[in-house]
Amino acid sequence: MELGELRGVIALDGPSGTGKSTVARRLATLLSAGYLDTGAMYRSVTLAVLRAGVDPADESEVARVAEDVDLGISTDPRHQEVRLGNDDVGAEIRGQEVTLAVSAVSAVPRVRELLRDRQVRIIDEVCAQQGGIVVEGRDIGTVIAPDAGLKVFLTASSDARALRRTNQDTAEGRSSTVDATKLDVERRDRLDSSRAASPLQPADDAVWLDTTHLDITGVIDQIMAIVDERDLRGMAAGPSRW
Repeated sequence: MELGELRGVIALDGPSGTGKSTVARRLATLLSAGYLDTGAMYRSVTLAVLRAGVDPADESEVARVAEDVDLGISTDPRHQEVRLGNDDVGAEIRGQEVTLAVSAVSAVPRVRELLRDRQVRIIDEVCAQQGGIVVEGRDIGTVIAPDAGLKVFLTASSDARALRRTNQDTAEGRSSTVDATKLDVERRDRLDSSRAASPLQPADDAVWLDTTHLDITGVIDQIMAIVDERDLRGMAAGPSRW
């Protein structure tokens, strides 16, 4: 696999609906870098929990399922694939049932430990092969890649995030309303920010970027400007492990 332009890790943190996934994939594509959607990994474990008939609130049983889960995820931003065993679950993990349960499953410390270790391994492997990776999720800059060359914390108003999520659901054939989505967005914010294991919070050295009034191109342009300011293209990203 050829080296891309990016050297090291770009960590994109932030709550649901801020544009993390779209921004991360486009950045990775522009920089010929790897891409990792850590949220898809938590959603996949959640789907496995639901398929096993386990109550998402039963931490010991959730941990048992997570320890045995056969999860596969691609790191190509142009071709995203998520698998449980032989099943392509990329669409199923975005459904309402998983969305309602994922915060509870993600709060289980053993689940976070297992996925954290795997995410760090993936980052190391991709950086060794391609030179860099764009990683998005809710604790990337603080837990998964604390030495990343660039950490960006995306924010947006709950109204803007609800509208984006509703539009995305509609485009992908899922039924939702802005009001219902806003309630879910705010519910997940409360759960993710208050959980004991790796609560949602920006890294101290993260660059804050409010996307409420920015389109994707505007967000990408601002991040790429910082990438160039920090010389993260085509050369070493500094003394970090990546």
